[in-house]
Amino acid sequence: MNIAILDDYHDTVRTLKCFSKLNGNSVQIWHEHTKDLGVLEERLKDSAVLVLIRERTPVPAELVQRLPKLRLISQRGPFPHIDIETCTRAGVVVSSNMHLAEPSYATAELTWALVLMSLRDIPNQMAALKAGNWQAGMGRALRGRKLGIYSFGRIGGVVAGYARAFGMQVEVWGRAASLEKARAAGYAVASSRESFFESCDVISLHLPLNEETRGIVTAEDLSRMRPDAVIVNTSRAGLFGSGVLEGALRAGRPGLAAIDVYEEEPLTNPHHALLNMGNVIATPHIGYVERDAYESQFADIFDQIIAFEQGRPINVVNPAALGQPARSDAEVEGK
Repeated sequence: MNIAILDDYHDTVRTLKCFSKLNGNSVQIWHEHTKDLGVLEERLKDSAVLVLIRERTPVPAELVQRLPKLRLISQRGPFPHIDIETCTRAGVVVSSNMHLAEPSYATAELTWALVLMSLRDIPNQMAALKAGNWQAGMGRALRGRKLGIYSFGRIGGVVAGYARAFGMQVEVWGRAASLEKARAAGYAVASSRESFFESCDVISLHLPLNEETRGIVTAEDLSRMRPDAVIVNTSRAGLFGSGVLEGALRAGRPGLAAIDVYEEEPLTNPHHALLNMGNVIATPHIGYVERDAYESQFADIFDQIIAFEQGRPINVVNPAALGQPARSDAEVEGK
């Protein structure tokens, strides 16, 4: 089968051990990101299988309609970037292992790195040393300070455990089910949303992005945070409304943000507001970009391709597509 892999920015996929699972297939790997439908059509026109790396490239209805040979989209994780309804009508199977058995430890570890970098002021200390200066002010220890976990899910639970090991107080906010899980795990829950944002030294966001959570962290929430507080986001930028985080940081509440996610990715504009604020620590969405995590992710993705090729598709999110006939030449020409 002709297989296309998009957005492998640093040509990593072919170096993975699991890449051998695709032996015998024709594999084309693209490194340069684009959302231009014309370019994507040209790249993918002969592909029966499309491999996506998370949500790096959207697959709207128009792109699906331009790819008559496409039969399978294989990825791992949520799929808000794929027009599932159009895929189903076109007979394009979407397989996505949601990987619910364990958390993304790689993302939890990066979250903790950002917490440490924020409180100990590591980026400024490094910059000062490289500039020929010795020390750049005072950082703050973690022990005894309060870490707020917004949503006690798989990753939030791991980060809470790291905080406990470092001697931090942990307080949780979220939906009722999230709070109940936190209580069962022995963690304190906030008495109110207001007190959560007001009292925490660090708040770490661990919510999925969907219609219910988009913009869930408001300007009012952030205005309650102290001028010396930190907000960490390794989840999704859309948890803030557009411009809300930038406005809050300019107002000085919270005093610092450590972020790994952005409204537009990849973010390659060095003039972006967040990249030019002295109170922002920014990394380029590397929470899951780690070799062991990639091995696990792509082993799942390639197993889905093998299962499809053998006529036994797995992790299918649109089973109605399995009964759809292949698109005819007339349908293709009339797209």
